[in-house]
Amino acid sequence: MTAMDVPMTRPEGITADSWQEWPHNRWAFHHIDEVLRTAVVPRGKGPELELTDGVPLDVPGLDDELRARSTDALLVLRGCEIRLERYLNGMQRDTRHLLMSVSKSLTSAVFGQYVARGEIDVHKPVAAYVEALAASAYGDATVQQTLDMTVAVAYDETYDDPDSEVQRHDRSALWRTRRPGDPSGVREFLTTLRKDGEHGRVFRYCSANTDVLAWILEELTGRPFSELLATDLWAPLGAEADAAATVDAEGFVYANAGICTTLRDLARFGRMVLDGGVGAYGHPVVPRAWIDDVRKGGVPGTDVSAMPASLPNGSYRNQFWLSGDEHGCFFGVGIYGQYVWMNPMTDTVVATFSALPTADDDAAFTAHVDLLHRLSVAI
Repeated sequence: MTAMDVPMTRPEGITADSWQEWPHNRWAFHHIDEVLRTAVVPRGKGPELELTDGVPLDVPGLDDELRARSTDALLVLRGCEIRLERYLNGMQRDTRHLLMSVSKSLTSAVFGQYVARGEIDVHKPVAAYVEALAASAYGDATVQQTLDMTVAVAYDETYDDPDSEVQRHDRSALWRTRRPGDPSGVREFLTTLRKDGEHGRVFRYCSANTDVLAWILEELTGRPFSELLATDLWAPLGAEADAAATVDAEGFVYANAGICTTLRDLARFGRMVLDGGVGAYGHPVVPRAWIDDVRKGGVPGTDVSAMPASLPNGSYRNQFWLSGDEHGCFFGVGIYGQYVWMNPMTDTVVATFSALPTADDDAAFTAHVDLLHRLSVAI
């Protein structure tokens, strides 16, 4: 384990509307409990998945690359051996960091358990599970279309546009200051979204879809998603530390972006997924059938022209991205540079946290994908 740079102090002038912006995000992403309302996601009392030190990877120029990518932490895990571990910008091994949209993949791991047990039929419309969404864009969208981001919903995910749906979504989740007329919470916000085309035709990335999945689980079980996240994923996973999740005024988890974990525990999540859904010491977490379904990729014939140019063969399935490369790599990604990258061919997980100056940058995404792949195949 290597730590670089000195601890950071709380920036002067940080507000509910500036914490995501550079340079405030460099501090805020690993001090979310001091910025937003959160719920604890307990690890439970079970055994943690032990990670051991392996032969360190020698990657010339890596530290310069990490600083150029505004990296807060990075870990390479081959099997259960840590081959490389770095912490920067005041982060430590026990520091929790915001996952942003990597949270979507964790939500999928919970959701898939209910699908595998037959409690959720992915071919049914969302409204069959959440009646309150019947008049929304999701009324006649299937659960599978919601999982695969092929719902035709009028949702602008332009992160720096105050008039976009994603910023209104943020405000409903208490991630930004609410404006007059804004929804009182995430659930109400979801009911306002409207259909603008034919479902199932086009891949259209929309963060609201993940919160719909969390709402389905709550309606089905009568339990808050924060509790399901703990009992169905975090405890059997073998995490070493509690996680956390941001919540709105009603206690609803911002499932699409608000989960916070330590670096090692994010790597443990990737390890569980690569192991076919098996957690600490053989404890089953996610059914293998769900992981296999993820890895087969998106539905053939779907228009994926909105896929990043650096993933020419890429696709999206069940809240995971698939690289389409020769190694069959798949991953979770969040804005500002959060990743869990899984390489089945080399049995490697690469987890990294960052605080990039801009939320969504094609060049930064391409550079990260290149680095993560290189690290996942390094000897």
